[in-house]
Formats: sequence, C-alpha cells, structure tokens
Amino acid sequence: MVVEKDPVRDLQLHQVLHLNGGDGDNSYSNNSLLQKKVMLKAKPILQETILQLYGKSFPECITMADMGCSSGPNTFLPIWEVIEAIDETCRKLNRKPPILQVFLNDLPRNDFNSIFRSLPGFHKKLEEEMGGKSGPCFIAAMPGNFYGRLFPARSPHFVHSSYSLHWFSEVPRIPLNKGNIYLAKTSPPGVHKAYLDQFEKDFTAFLRSWSEEMIPGGCMVLTIYGRDENNDSSVKHSPTIWEFFGMMLNDMVLEGLIEESKLDSFNIPFYGTLAEEVRDVIQAEGSFTIKRLESFHVSWDASIDDRYRDTMDKYTKGKFVAKRMRAIMESILARHFGDEIVDVMFQRFSIKIGEYMETVNGAYNNHVVSMAKA
Repeated sequence: MVVEKDPVRDLQLHQVLHLNGGDGDNSYSNNSLLQKKVMLKAKPILQETILQLYGKSFPECITMADMGCSSGPNTFLPIWEVIEAIDETCRKLNRKPPILQVFLNDLPRNDFNSIFRSLPGFHKKLEEEMGGKSGPCFIAAMPGNFYGRLFPARSPHFVHSSYSLHWFSEVPRIPLNKGNIYLAKTSPPGVHKAYLDQFEKDFTAFLRSWSEEMIPGGCMVLTIYGRDENNDSSVKHSPTIWEFFGMMLNDMVLEGLIEESKLDSFNIPFYGTLAEEVRDVIQAEGSFTIKRLESFHVSWDASIDDRYRDTMDKYTKGKFVAKRMRAIMESILARHFGDEIVDVMFQRFSIKIGEYMETVNGAYNNHVVSMAKA
C-alpha cells in the first residue's frame, strides 16, 4: 500500500484550518446561510432535548457548551433556541427561569473578537423579544480542540455541536487516492478505511472526554455532515460536491495550472459518515444512550436566500455555492496549493457547479443525534 506524504499533516491541523473571519465577501459570516438552515432543521430535536433535561431536575443554573461555534450570525442561534425551550417550559409550569451559562468553543484561530463585538446586540435582542422574562444569560469563550478535555469533571448540563464533528483532529495517513481529494467512486478501499478509522478515533475521543466532563443525566445534540449509503448498482452514480471539486482540480492539472503531485498529496480532512457509523461508535464507547438519531437533506444551493433563488441564473447560483465552500476551505487550500491559485480555483468551480446544478439536484446529507449520559 502506497501512502503519500501530506505536507499539511505534519502541521497541527488547527494551525492551518480555520473559517474565513471578518465580514468580507468571502467571510464565513456572510456565507453561512446553509449552516443556519441545517440548525433550523435540527431545532425540534434540540428543543425537545432541553425540555426533557430541564424538566427532570429544574437546576438553578444550566451550563451549556457549544462545540465548533464559529463566528457570525449563526453563533448565537443555538443559545436562542435553548432559551426559547426553557422559557416555554417555565411558563407552562409557572417556574422562575434558570440562569444560563454558555461556553462557546472553537479552535483558537476562530474570530472570537467578532463574537465579543456582537454580544451587546444579542443581549439587547434578548431583552426586547423576551421582555426581561428569561433568566440571566452569561456567555464566555472556551478556545481549544474539542477532541480533548476542556472542562472540569461533571460541569456542563448540555452540549451542542452543529457541522463540526466531521472535521478531523489530524489528517490521517491516506493511501494514494490518485486524482481525488476525498472519497470518490474511483478511490481504493484503503482510502475509505483510513477515513473511517480516523472518524472512529476522533468521535470516540470526543465522547470519552464528555463522559468525564458532563454531569450524570446530561444531554447532547450533535448535527453531523454525513452521506447516504446506496448499494444499488443499477442507480447512476452522482458525485458528491467534493468529488466534483476534485474533478475540477484534475482539469487544472491537465492545463498545467496545478502540479499533479500537489493534487495527489491533498486529501480533505473530514469525513461524511453514515448514520449507522455514528450509532456504532456511540454504542461501542458506551457512555451515552441514544434518544433520537435522524437524517435529513439540504440542497447544495441552500446557501442562497429562498426569496431570490428562483430569479437567479445558473452562474449566479454557482457563485453562491462556491463562496460558501471558499469560506470554509480557503485556509487549507491556500496552505497546500498556494494563495495565488485560490481565486482561479473558485472562479472555475463557480462556473462548473452552476452548470452542473441545472441538471442535477445535489444535496448534503446530515445526521442529528440526541443522547443522554448513561
């Protein structure tokens, strides 16, 4: 088995992996509507979990951790959903709302400064819309890698994470995946095994850390980027968006814009898992009991405001999809291929993906799991 050396792997992944900060055209803040729609899809399960958690013991203070909070308009959305759920329960039971203590976690290079600048606006909105009836809400940052310990034992009541746990703690040693940057139809079996092994290792480490850190009976809601399993060989294969991006990079190799060795040594450091794989790791680790595990889809062009999607031509749609991907992938692509080629990559990708979406309705598969500490 040939294993190519990956220049990114020899760095700590958190040194090169970060979403685009600030509020510019290519920032995550301005290109995160798809992630918001994913959170809203998972909202009923989050709120159901909070109602069950609070209704069991009525703690005076609920401590919540949001793992992979990022920065931008989505950062406070899970907090808002938790506050709504608590408020509804307290009104029904005529109880005084508890204090909410929130720790926002992400890698140290996350744009926490933007979050801090947004806090006054969040508290003002909370006061205006809740009318001062919700309990006090204290928000702090907790930078660090969530695949290791971050909190004292038996501290948080509730843990939330959306679209973060598919990212690896490190780039695994992946066998030669010729012409691909991710799992593809042409990838050798060893490539899939390397990806799956790293996911199992990381997700197990995450669960083990929280088994020590979470209070007994504490709850967790995780939304994870995933994939569907299609074993029907009669169904035509449709590439994932990452497979499609790899095809575009192959074209750039043929035109001499990218070195072939550069392409062959690059593998995206995340894994779209199957729902069964999520279930298997949770059950094997043994610290948590699954309450619900469901899957849902959002379209590739969900990054476009629904009010304007139908009026856009294919190239404008392609630009929105490309900007969303750039907001999350630019740092690692620039580190591997060079800053000077990134603009060209996404200009070409926006055209190709816009044309492709005219005939194919691509979608991301997602899994949301609610569980309680056993």
